[in-house]
This record gives sequence, C-alpha cells and structure tokens, in this order.
Amino acid sequence: MNKTELLVTPASISHIEELMVAGADAFLVGEQFFGLRLPGEFTLEEIATARVLTSKQNKKLYVAMNALFHNDKLEALAPYMKRLQEIGVDGIVFGDPAVIIARREAEVTIPLHWNTEQTATNYFTANYWGKRGSARAVLARELSLDEVVEVKENAAVQVEVQVHGMTCIFQSKRSLLGNYFLFQEKALEVENRSKNKNMFLHDKERSNKYPIYEDSNGTHIFSPNDMCMIDELDELLDAEIDSLKIDGVLQDPSYVTAVTSYYRQAIDAYYESKAAYKACKKELYNKIEEIQPALRPLDTGFFFKETVY
Repeated sequence: MNKTELLVTPASISHIEELMVAGADAFLVGEQFFGLRLPGEFTLEEIATARVLTSKQNKKLYVAMNALFHNDKLEALAPYMKRLQEIGVDGIVFGDPAVIIARREAEVTIPLHWNTEQTATNYFTANYWGKRGSARAVLARELSLDEVVEVKENAAVQVEVQVHGMTCIFQSKRSLLGNYFLFQEKALEVENRSKNKNMFLHDKERSNKYPIYEDSNGTHIFSPNDMCMIDELDELLDAEIDSLKIDGVLQDPSYVTAVTSYYRQAIDAYYESKAAYKACKKELYNKIEEIQPALRPLDTGFFFKETVY
C-alpha cells in the first residue's frame, strides 16, 4: 500500500525547514505572477534553495502555476518551466490549458497536477486531463466524502484532497476593494481595508466574516470557517487518497507548523492501526481547537453535506 502524502503550503524557506521537522511530505510553493493564493512568495532562486533542502530529506516540491494566463503572460511560461526543470521540481500545479501547450513546446517533462478549483468534480474530466499530461487531479473542495471516494475509485491519475484550512469561495480578476462588494443589492462592510492581510468582508445578516484580499491576480474571498478533517481521516486513508493538503494561506506559520505535526501524528497512528488512530483523533482535534484563531471556527467543509441534484 502506498502511504498518503501530507502536502503543506509554506510561507518561507525557514518555514519549510520547520514543516519538514513537523512531518510534511511535500510542499507547494511559487510566486504571485504564476500561482494563486500562496502563503509566501518564492522566487526561482528560493525555489532552487527549497529543492536542495527537500531533496536531502526525500521530500517533494511542487510549484504553483494555477493562475489564469492572458496573452500578455504567455511568453513567460516556457522560460519559467525550463528553469523549474533545471531545478528539478517534482510537479507543476496548473489550471489554464496554456500551461500544457507551453510545457510541450518547451520540451519540459515535469509532471502536471490539474487544479481548476471548483470545477475538478469528477473522474471523467480528471482522466481527460490525465491523457493530456496530468499525473494528478486536485479535487474541488465542494465535493462530499462519498463523491471524493468515487473519483478515487475510478480515476486513472493521482487524487489530491484538501483536509485543512480556508476555502476560496470567490475570485475576480478585477480589483473590487475600491468599491463595496455588492450582494443582493446590499453593500457588505469591508473591515481593515488599510491592512491587506487582515481584511474581512462582514456579513452582519449571517454573522460571518469572510477574509478578503487583492493581489495581481485580482480579488480573493474566503470561507468564514476553516476546514478540519483530522478526526475524519480514516475514510480518506481507507480510500488511499494520494495526497492530503493543509492550506496555510492567511494563517500564521507557527499555526501551520503545529497543525502539520498533529496531522502527521494522526496519519502515522492510522498506519499503525485503525484503533490507534481512533484513540488519538479526538485529542488531536482538541489540540487544533486550542490554537484556532477566534474568528476562524472549524468545520468539515462540504465532506458531509448532502448533494442536491
């Protein structure tokens, strides 16, 4: 049996070192020009440094190229991927088909991980992109647990699932923070607009605060809660999901490191025995709850929501 990979998004080179000690198996890095919603900015030089660190520990290093590439960005794709191949990264995460074409024309052989956010919802499409060079499908966070398992049972590619962290619920290529975001003809108040990393869209009607920020890729709005599946991992591990992701965007690096160590303990306990996992899972959940930011309640995302067709 292949053991499930624990994938984390680090904020810096020093954070990668901490996460390796905490038990992460793989890291997703990149820079804003090519990648979406990353906790830290990694230049090519820093990616090269990260590759040296991860290779020494037999860890995987993936690079995010999952932005939407308009014509003015296309010429940058091939040179960037050629350099990534020289560095020796283990995978490229993409959503825009332009990456496939640029990779082929540049004769780059780095495996691709297909990630189109909300539209990666079925094994047929995952296999379609698998035939076009993708080694892995990153599933949408809106799938139920049963749907995730069904995809894994029928996919001809690896399957990656997020198990902890924020979920992006809206992105626009436009810079929307210059105006109030309009929803049902009601202006929602934007708090802390002067501090880009601590802004919230406050929906008083639902008593929710949605983290929001702008960068060169537009405006990003996130879920009011953090997903946490540490006490529900056994079904995902039973299904032999290839990679479980902890998303560290907008989280403190020390928090991400601690959470990674708890998931490492949970996964290792499962592989020791299911009884060992069941014995520790509630305690590990409680440890996460103790360090959870007050404004970020924990839930299980869409995993146990009923799908209505």
